[in-house]
Amino acid sequence: MRLIINGKEQVIDSGNMTIQEILKICDVKSPDLVSVQLNRKFIKREDYTTTVAGENDEIDFLYFMGGGGLIE
Repeated sequence: MRLIINGKEQVIDSGNMTIQEILKICDVKSPDLVSVQLNRKFIKREDYTTTVAGENDEIDFLYFMGGGGLIE
């Protein structure tokens, strides 16, 4: 199956897969902290095990980071 993951084409030797399976295959660090977009739509975390990606889908793994401060 051909997917575009974070802007890069990847071929995975499998048929349609759930978002949870793709997170594992891609060895995503801290999957509990990642947000996922499938074809530019955010997927709810509780739907990772039931949402299926197919051929030529675009997936983005996004980490939201807080922080910042004044530098003096």
